[in-house]
Amino acid sequence: MWDRGPARAGGRLLRARGRILAALAVLTAGLLTFHRVVPNSVGRLGSLLESFLPWLGLAVPLLLVLALIRRSALALVALLLPAAAWTHLFGGLLLPAGSPGPRDLTVVQHNVSDENPDPASTARALAAAEPDLIALQELLPEAVPAYEKALRADYPHHEVRGTVGLWSKHPLTGARALDIKPRGITEPWNRGLRAEVRTPHGRVAAYVVHLPSVRIRPTGLASAWRDESARRLGSAVAAEPVRHVILMGDLNATVHDRALTPLTSRLTTPPRGFALSFPAAFPVARIDQVMARSATVHGIRTLPRTESDHVPVTARITLR
Repeated sequence: MWDRGPARAGGRLLRARGRILAALAVLTAGLLTFHRVVPNSVGRLGSLLESFLPWLGLAVPLLLVLALIRRSALALVALLLPAAAWTHLFGGLLLPAGSPGPRDLTVVQHNVSDENPDPASTARALAAAEPDLIALQELLPEAVPAYEKALRADYPHHEVRGTVGLWSKHPLTGARALDIKPRGITEPWNRGLRAEVRTPHGRVAAYVVHLPSVRIRPTGLASAWRDESARRLGSAVAAEPVRHVILMGDLNATVHDRALTPLTSRLTTPPRGFALSFPAAFPVARIDQVMARSATVHGIRTLPRTESDHVPVTARITLR
């Protein structure tokens, strides 16, 4: 009689490994679908996960290869769950943005970097996209004249408050600094600007902001100042009397990060385009955002890299 012990043991091992792969597929689907359940109480793990949420999709092809190697039907079926979850969350970003309309505005958002060695070249690169509005962050006082000179011909209207600025083809009125400074910052700090844009389609309240930076540390994500600043900004948007609002800024957060709920609950975000903007050398996340109220933000995309550590992004907005 043949000894079938080793064959049976090998089969059990393959099935066990197939179950492990299936469990990993279910876990990936769970993290994608229920990422808000991951707590922020310890190291802000929830926000950390949400910062890189699209990258969980890489688990699908990896697990697919392993499932094929293990010849596990169970794992292959289980992989349908994370594939469906990722497609539901991010599949729409891959679709085309649609055709421009008569009530559209085009905006450019860019953190130009306070170490930018060639601000004039950066300004010309942004103007080449021919937007209606250009929002900039990390403007040093000594660099502002270079941006003013390079943009003067096509963008005669501009306002700068602290380290943020707005250049516009259309007249600007009511410009003022926006107080989004966290209580823990004691030194001078102005990273918010609000101005009204007199567009051919009506008044628009334009917000240009730069939320505090975050750091990934052994204890987790250090983001308390950013989170507080986002809440203050959300309150300002909620109190804004002008119907149409466009917010452009380096928010140091992705739109899936729960820290931006004070904004994403009040403003629409682009349904098309990944537009990964940071870091410029190898972008892994879009932390440069364009949002709007009483308007639709169409596809967002990146522009050619400048001398900054961020990649500029541009979006088309239709006022409703």
